[in-house]
Amino acid sequence: MEGVVKNSNLVVSAWDGDELIGIARSVTDFHYACYLSDLAVDQKYQTNGVGKKLLALTQEQLYEECKLILVAAPDANSYYEHLGFENNTRCWVLNRDRKIINQ
Repeated sequence: MEGVVKNSNLVVSAWDGDELIGIARSVTDFHYACYLSDLAVDQKYQTNGVGKKLLALTQEQLYEECKLILVAAPDANSYYEHLGFENNTRCWVLNRDRKIINQ
């Protein structure tokens, strides 16, 4: 986990006292694209607006033209549409067990 956070260049977190309850972790150039790698909220704090606030705080760090891009976990796919995200069919994924085909 330390390497995951250390190598992200935009991390926004939510706390309840000393307890970490949510995190939004991104890689971005702040101008054109911000790739949100993870949005995680402790289950007992979900449905309280924590995730929405983390996304809003992330977006506030970006220049106005910068797109916020993410790949939703299967169980969270429907979460993003009601926040204003648009589904995009141009995402491609290469799993670690696959190699680039060299033809």
